[in-house]
Amino acid sequence: MVILAAGLTPAWQQILTFDRLHIGEVNRAAQVTACASGKVLNVGCALQHLGVDSHTLCPVGGTTGELLRQDFATLGVPATWVNTATNSRVCTTLLDRATGQTTELVENSAALTADELDAYVTAYAQIVPQAAFVVLSGSLPQATPRDFYTRLLDVTPCRVLLDVRGPELQACLNYRPWLVKPNREELAATVGRSLSHREDLIAAMQVLQQAGAQHVIVSDGPRTLLAAGPEGIAEFTTIAVDTVNPIGCGDCLAAGLAVAAVEHKSWPEIVRFGIATAAENAAHLLPARFSRQGVEQRLSVDPV
Repeated sequence: MVILAAGLTPAWQQILTFDRLHIGEVNRAAQVTACASGKVLNVGCALQHLGVDSHTLCPVGGTTGELLRQDFATLGVPATWVNTATNSRVCTTLLDRATGQTTELVENSAALTADELDAYVTAYAQIVPQAAFVVLSGSLPQATPRDFYTRLLDVTPCRVLLDVRGPELQACLNYRPWLVKPNREELAATVGRSLSHREDLIAAMQVLQQAGAQHVIVSDGPRTLLAAGPEGIAEFTTIAVDTVNPIGCGDCLAAGLAVAAVEHKSWPEIVRFGIATAAENAAHLLPARFSRQGVEQRLSVDPV
């Protein structure tokens, strides 16, 4: 019952914590740390910490790619790495203790060659027959065909959770993915219009369902989560948490949803488990490094 985390845009994540961040001035960090991250690696790491059999498939290259490999090896996260000629990207998170604000500096992933993309598809096709569930997440590297993910879906025999947006999501909807999980901003980018009101969100979710998505969940940070399930659209209250670092919460939501799904929980239980996983992630400095026990404790106080 392996859950496969797949995606093309990993990152070596630097996290700098400041007592007070002053834009436009010299700032000295009070604390600096780094870890493997990016959506696909956050999902894979979260799956491991939730205690399920998982596998992560990811392209890596250069000195930063070696850091990603080493971090996952240290954590004991099973992974297959597709070698690339270019360095894996570096992203930087700035945490301001005084204001609680988080600033994210994102480096776009370099383009992969046609041979590297083909190698990724080949590796995926070899691994996915053993998967009970796939979480496919992240934007595509520069110059990658917008329909690249359909090459993976063509050989996927199990349920899929898609955490992608825009044209790459639209290209996948006719494959009837089990769940599509954009956040509010990503959903707006996908449907091409502002989603200022609840009615706008619901209408956009219905657009995805009409195009093929079986379930749709839209997250909006700490605000109410909307979920379109078997009984229509329902609102779920998120869990209040003293946030240390919000980076990766959406990825941990996806991982929690996948775990609850393969454990045959009911739809409301699936959503609540995902919410609890995201909440537990926010309480830690490093993304997707937590315990299942912590998730279960948060779930026990979930305001149903």
